[in-house]
Order: sequence, then structure tokens, then C-alpha cells
Amino acid sequence: MIERSLATALHQRATLYPVATVTGPRQSGKSTLCRSLFPEKPYLTMESPDCREHALQDPRGFLAGVSAGAILDEVQRAPSLLSYLQEEVDRDQRPGRFILTGSENLTLNQMVSQSLAGRTGILHLLPCTHQELRRFPDAPEELWSAVWSGGFPRIFDQAIPVEIWFEDYVATYLERDVRNLLQVGDMRTFSSFLRLAAGRTAQELNLSTLSADVGVAVNTVKAWISVLEASYLAVTIPAWHPNARKRAVKNPKFHLVDSGLACHLLGIAKPEQLAWHPLRGSIFESWAVGEVLKARLNRGHAPRLFHYRENRGPEVDLLVQGETGWKLLEVKSGQTVDSSFFKNLTELAERLGPEAEVEKRLVYGGSADRTQQGVRVFPWSGIQDQAW
Repeated sequence: MIERSLATALHQRATLYPVATVTGPRQSGKSTLCRSLFPEKPYLTMESPDCREHALQDPRGFLAGVSAGAILDEVQRAPSLLSYLQEEVDRDQRPGRFILTGSENLTLNQMVSQSLAGRTGILHLLPCTHQELRRFPDAPEELWSAVWSGGFPRIFDQAIPVEIWFEDYVATYLERDVRNLLQVGDMRTFSSFLRLAAGRTAQELNLSTLSADVGVAVNTVKAWISVLEASYLAVTIPAWHPNARKRAVKNPKFHLVDSGLACHLLGIAKPEQLAWHPLRGSIFESWAVGEVLKARLNRGHAPRLFHYRENRGPEVDLLVQGETGWKLLEVKSGQTVDSSFFKNLTELAERLGPEAEVEKRLVYGGSADRTQQGVRVFPWSGIQDQAW
């Protein structure tokens, strides 16, 4: 067990609300984190048939048995329990009584927001950041090994071979989550969709071309993308434009959050293969976006991430909107920094205007840390050292 960066935000939420909720993809470490932070609380998981049946058939009796509080794991498996939990926390509003966890799905956020609005703080735990992985004794230290391995903690905690872990993870995800959520009948078609989607990581999302390649309707692809997003396995980054109406019509960028999952779906069998793969730049970009997303979520912040592209103008990989200004990030997988890399950052900063507070940043595959032409240049291994 390693220390997770979300611990501070989770502890804070538990001092403010009677319920704290942690969601995220399966195997991201939600249960381990909650049990380590709140060891005095009973732990009950809705994955257990007996526990789930008790919670569904006698919810008031179930909650009476844990009136002092408890960790309730995978609560999306017993959705009706949340309405009775609302009654319980309204009766006794002591902060931090209940800690809920759940694998993000299409209905969990809606269930929590409807039943526990104003009574819970909601946080999201993604796979480990690179900084967190360093706390494992055998964590990869070389760029492509780190990107190829991804960030799921069990791989490093249990020393499970990466390719075996992802093969089992994808099979379990298909069987348990997708089939339950969307009643997908043809698993082979969905598997093909996953591979084709992985090949589009760090690209603008075009549902029409993706649906044509998969051989299913656009609405089906849209629903499947929603499942990946709701499970926090993928994220779509909206385009930004000073005019909100123009911003809405530009295509978002699609990213698989975990680079190890992307490599597995693309059949990249080892780090050396990734280092020469034609999609290494895109996979590295998604890795970097994932690191920034994790950094913000681990502090309990909303993502507020965008990308920027003009048909005949600058293109910037990531814009992070802060309270007082913008952080612009370019992502380059090479070990050499060329002065041409700064051009798009400079042009977009000028478009934002002199009154805007703008920080220009570039992360790359090398090891030096410096400031050049007004741009903070830092190595891939230092991405979590930056304030996002």
C-alpha cells in the first residue's frame, strides 16, 4: 500500500459532509484508499451477494446495523440504498459517518446527486500518477517503460506482468460493466471498437468515421464512448474558443486516460516496441493529459481542460483554466527541444490578450528543466512537480 495523493482531499470532505463518495475505474485503488484512511469503520461491499441482498431487501435494517458509520463499497450495485441513506444522514448529520465508493458508470453520479445532494462530497480516484508510482520499489523509471506500463496500482503492488493484468482487466470490464450497462450482445464488435478507439487517442473525435470503421450506428458509438467516459477510462477534452458558440461546434479530443491500457489495446507488447511505434507521440500526449487530469482531481478540483486548434493557425495540446488565468501545455515525446515548439504557445498567448494571465509550458521526453523563450520546459518525469 502506498500513499495516494487524493487522501488529503478525501479527509477534508469527510470533515465537511456526513457522506464522502469516491468514484473511479475498477482497480484504481478506491477500496484500499478508503480502508487505510478510515480503519475504524466497518467495511461492507455490495459485490458480496449476501451483503447486497440485505441492503436491497431490508435497507433500514441494514443501515441500523452500521448506524455509527461504515465504508460502503461498490454502492452502484445497490442503488435503492441511497434513498434510505439520505434519511439516515438527515437524522444524524455528523460529518464523515459514511464513505461510499463506486466504479463510475452511467447512473452512479445521477443516483448520488439525486439522493445525497448537499450531503456528500464527490471525488474521483484515477490510476496512479507517475509521482505515486515512484513509491513502489520496482516502478519503471525509463520513459517508455512508464508509459507502456500505465498507472493501475495492482500491477506494481502485486508484481503482476503488465500484459497479463491488462488482458484480464479488459475481459473483466467487458463482461461485468459493459454488458450490464448497455446490454451489448456482440462483444467482438465492442472489442473491435475498443481497439479502433485506442488508435484515435489524442485525436479529435469524429463519431461518423469511427462508426463507419466499427460498422455500427453513430448513436451506438456515441453510447459506447459515454461508457468509457463514465468509467473514467477515457476523457473527451472540449475545444476552446473565445466565442462560446464556436467552442461548442468544434470536435473534442479523445484520450484514453491510462496509457498502459492504450498500449494493450493497440497490441504493443513491450516498451521497446512503443519507442518506435507510429502512435508513440499520441500515446505520450494522452499520458501527459492523464497526468494533468489526475493532478487536478487529486486536489478535488474540476478538470477545466480544453484543447485549441485553428484550421490555419496555432494548435495547442492542452489548456488548463485556473481561477485567475490559463496554463498552456504543449506535449512532445522527443528528447530534443526545438525552438519551433514554442510558436503555437506564443501565438495562442497573444490571442488571449495582454490582460490574461498565461503560463506557457512544454513537457517533453528528455531530462533537462529550464525556461526558454518565456516557456517553462520540463521533463516528462517532472510533470507532477508542476502546479496544475
